[in-house]
Amino acid sequence: MGRTPPHPEVSQFDLQQVLEALVDPVRRSIVTQLDASGEDIKCGAFDMPVSKSTATHHFKVLREAGLLRQYYVGTSRMNALRRAEMDEAFPGLLDALTTHQDKRH
Repeated sequence: MGRTPPHPEVSQFDLQQVLEALVDPVRRSIVTQLDASGEDIKCGAFDMPVSKSTATHHFKVLREAGLLRQYYVGTSRMNALRRAEMDEAFPGLLDALTTHQDKRH
């Protein structure tokens, strides 16, 4: 496994934990940026108004909730939205989040 952090299986997803992860606007922004990009994004490439250490905490919360998969490419920690797994566990949740965000902009 090496440097790749642990990720929960779909059967371990907890709706309360996912909702608590998504209540923070910075974490919602990470999820919507990933969804909009359609590709994986390295940690430093997100538009976030927080320090690096705070960003690291937000990524950990999202990963532990199952929303993100993190892995390394060289020295860059990459982030992938686990959309298919979230849609399997909680159908429509991410669609509601991303549709709501689109209407606000």
